[in-house]
Amino acid sequence: MACAQTGSGKIAALLLPILSQIYTEGPGEALKVVKENGRYGRHKQYPISLVLAPTRELAVQIYEEARKFSYQSRVHPCVVYGGADIGQQIRDLERGCRLLVATPGCLVDMMERGKIGLDFCKYLVLDEADRMLDMGFEPQMRRIVEQDTMPPKGVHHTMMFSATFPKEIQMLTREFLDEYIFLAVGRVGSTSENITQKVVWVEESDKRSFLLDLLNATGKDSLTLVFVETKKGTDSLENFLYLEGYACTSIHGDWSQRDREEALHQFRSGKSPILVVTAVAARAKREVPSWLENMAYEHHYKGSSRGRSKSRFSGGFGARDYGQSSGSSNSGFSSNHGSSSCSGGGAHGSNRGFGGGGYGGFYNSDGFG
Repeated sequence: MACAQTGSGKIAALLLPILSQIYTEGPGEALKVVKENGRYGRHKQYPISLVLAPTRELAVQIYEEARKFSYQSRVHPCVVYGGADIGQQIRDLERGCRLLVATPGCLVDMMERGKIGLDFCKYLVLDEADRMLDMGFEPQMRRIVEQDTMPPKGVHHTMMFSATFPKEIQMLTREFLDEYIFLAVGRVGSTSENITQKVVWVEESDKRSFLLDLLNATGKDSLTLVFVETKKGTDSLENFLYLEGYACTSIHGDWSQRDREEALHQFRSGKSPILVVTAVAARAKREVPSWLENMAYEHHYKGSSRGRSKSRFSGGFGARDYGQSSGSSNSGFSSNHGSSSCSGGGAHGSNRGFGGGGYGGFYNSDGFG
């Protein structure tokens, strides 16, 4: 069980030892079963290593790193997630899969289709386990680990990575891991040293002018993430910034996976240096200070500051936001849980809270890329 701050190298730490073991030990019994099944027209794959990630974007990021680390080797990483071409994902699997990266819902879907078996899985990684719990993936996680053909504890190695260590994660750790070692890098749950945060009280009517002041202060070419509460607010703010002369794009739950990836590409390349997005995976908080802390640390910098240089975070906070966050247990962000299966759309919720349809957070990074 490892808790480490964002940007501390968790992806490399989980992938490199696994790949080293696969290189040393080879596919073993799994390859024999795959070849035997192939004689009868069945193309079920038995990965040796499985990495679970809460979101499609994180799954793709881990997969891309795995491709780099396994370059010119016989290990063929694969990734499965919702919103993409399921036929292409199945074809990729059928070419052989020793290391699989997946979102929980899509993995369960592939297992039900008979495309993936976990009978010979030796290494299980739960990345950002706290986010998976927040997003409601515990039933899928339990099914994958405890109810299907996954070898029992002690036969396979389970590794959990998390930036926080709440009670729910502690309980899950005791159930999933056998005589585990707890490793902490930095201060558990603390903010990154590379991010400066600032919370500003802004009247509802002044939010957009305040945002323009922030953008002008950093320059139009500086890569910037702007978080809003609703999908409608995302489209509205993107249109507003476009009319103000800013090159921007946006992402929300109604977008297809192809459109999401294209928007991210435009953002990373600097073609559209401002990205307006709805926040993902809210955690309700009653008290304003702890709610703000979780908003800033868990939802904004954690998913956006991996391996970046000195960055800044600002938040516009108004009277309506205060009333909703302090008086309701449902304060938070719009929640997009991602696809519950490979072919379906996301499960969407709407928890009223920070932003109120205007912009809800501001993240600027001089080194995002």
